[in-house]
Amino acid sequence: MKTTFKFIAGKLITMAIAVIISVGNLANAQSQTSNKMKKILFVVTSHDKKGSTGEPTGYYLSEVAHPWEVLHNAGYEIDFVSPKAGKAPVDGFNLEDKVNKLFWNNTKYRTKIENTMSPKQIKPEEYAAIFYAGGHGAMWDLADNEELATIAQNIYENNGVIAAVCHGPAALVNIKLNSGKYLVEGKKINAFTNEEEKAVKLDNIVPFLLETKLIERGAIFEKSGLWQEHVTVDQRVVTGQNPQSAHAVGEAILTLLK
Repeated sequence: MKTTFKFIAGKLITMAIAVIISVGNLANAQSQTSNKMKKILFVVTSHDKKGSTGEPTGYYLSEVAHPWEVLHNAGYEIDFVSPKAGKAPVDGFNLEDKVNKLFWNNTKYRTKIENTMSPKQIKPEEYAAIFYAGGHGAMWDLADNEELATIAQNIYENNGVIAAVCHGPAALVNIKLNSGKYLVEGKKINAFTNEEEKAVKLDNIVPFLLETKLIERGAIFEKSGLWQEHVTVDQRVVTGQNPQSAHAVGEAILTLLK
């Protein structure tokens, strides 16, 4: 009788230990998932000249700051990556914009964007979304960056969100999915328009016209008039037309993540 009791007690203890281990593993997995869902990757350009003009450019400050404010306030951790890593060149430096000033004076994020990571440092599985900020520099170094394209593909095919604003969608033109199709093919997409490029007299300076290239890749291009806010969402891809659309792009990303 005592032997039977000891046997049953031993079995119960073993089962209890197994349950504790199982619960611990589940909690750890949930914690990892939670951490992933709370991280977003912002991509900014490393290019600092508008082609043959010699005029300075870079990422457009408001196109980083406004989506950052929305997502940061919602509790998301944001990391920054650029093609060349290190300090990213900045354009549209307007600190009269309260959100720009808030971002620029945030010591943590100012340090991050002045010390961007390299694509090789990025683990796509850690991110719930990837966002490409605009600024004319994006036209020169984001479209053909295969490392960043692979990161974006992996995030998207892991049910994540891809987003871009203004010239940021330049990064989308060469992203292909495992199916072999371009990411933008058959999707409603928005970006800096040909009319807006002509209005700033850079249509003959940029390496390609963004609207035209996206249409060539099979995108269903949507647009509004000059400098009008316009955001398009289709199949976990969020795109905005111009700097005026940056805040709304952040909100659209947040809505998809929720």
